Amino acid sequence: MADERNGAVVVGGGAAGLAAAAMLGRAGVRAVVLEAGAEPGAAWRARYDRLHLHTSRGLSGLPGYPIPRRYGRWLSRDAVLGYLREYADRHALDVRTGVRAERIDREDGGWTVRVTDGTLATRHVVLATGLSNVASVPDWPGRESFRGELVHASAYRNPEPFRGRDVLVVGSGNSGAEIAVDLAEGGASHVRIAVRTPPQIARRAALGIPTQALGIALSHLPPRVGGALAAGLRRISIPDLAPYGLPRPAERLGAQFVRTGTIPILDVGFVAAVRARRIEVVAAVESLDGDDVVLADGTRIRPEIVLAATGYRTGLEPLVGHLDVLNEHGLPRGREPLPGLHFIGYFPTLSGMLRLIAIDARALAQRVAAPDRAPEVAPVIV
Repeated sequence: MADERNGAVVVGGGAAGLAAAAMLGRAGVRAVVLEAGAEPGAAWRARYDRLHLHTSRGLSGLPGYPIPRRYGRWLSRDAVLGYLREYADRHALDVRTGVRAERIDREDGGWTVRVTDGTLATRHVVLATGLSNVASVPDWPGRESFRGELVHASAYRNPEPFRGRDVLVVGSGNSGAEIAVDLAEGGASHVRIAVRTPPQIARRAALGIPTQALGIALSHLPPRVGGALAAGLRRISIPDLAPYGLPRPAERLGAQFVRTGTIPILDVGFVAAVRARRIEVVAAVESLDGDDVVLADGTRIRPEIVLAATGYRTGLEPLVGHLDVLNEHGLPRGREPLPGLHFIGYFPTLSGMLRLIAIDARALAQRVAAPDRAPEVAPVIV
């Protein structure tokens, strides 16, 4: 095994991993980036066709290379992929595609990263595989005997296979809301969305200003003042949806985020589709029973397809579960829970994940490298 402990191994070649590697490089620490997919940001390739960033171009760029204007204000899935490729090229990053990390261990004051065909030794490991690795489907009673189709949103690409069919979307996050709109516009015969807790909803932009920018500004105010202003903005910009089954949340946005870690739906057609009754809001799913779906209010419905937009798990347990650095939800306990073991891209924020990644990447590099450190050799697979 080559002993090249002065470098860093970054696990994950998405936005967080690329930003971390780029900033480490600027700080004099060369890093090798391990990406299990076929290209930088490969996870984006598997997302649905309609997907766009809900954060604006100007507030979503990674450090050292802003997003070019040619990609537009709200980047599409493919535009994000293009930008990440450019970012890796611009910083001459050593991205090794098709390489999957399997286990991380402490050894001799440093770290080893086991991959399919070898092991890397390094002083620093950066975990950047993201929040959306393992699809999470609730273990509803009756799930095994359900005679309809049950699919996770991770398998959804576009509405064509669902044309003329009755679909129940479960989950009212951004993915669930946007997929429901896509289905309603794409020819599904009946689209319902099952909601347990009324979601926070905001316009993607108000008066031409991205809601993200407004949120950043409000975050600098005392919580009570910022919360009151945010609630007032919703009342002005989002009509009352209570007659359609979506009452305003009892909790203010900031309090709900602190409690659940969920961000608001950024509206790109969902509100209009609900008001036009092209999307029917129903109660949460309690169980599955043969052909039926049983809802929390006792109603039974019979959709052909249940599409679970019920989120993901990080899937970090095989890598670091034995190190006691994860909480009960499989999330890291901190950005550097052990010396030399760093996490980036796992901490939800109301100010935009890519913006936070840019901030965290710079901070990570400062932690790792002293300003006068000489350039270091990247570890290699042996």
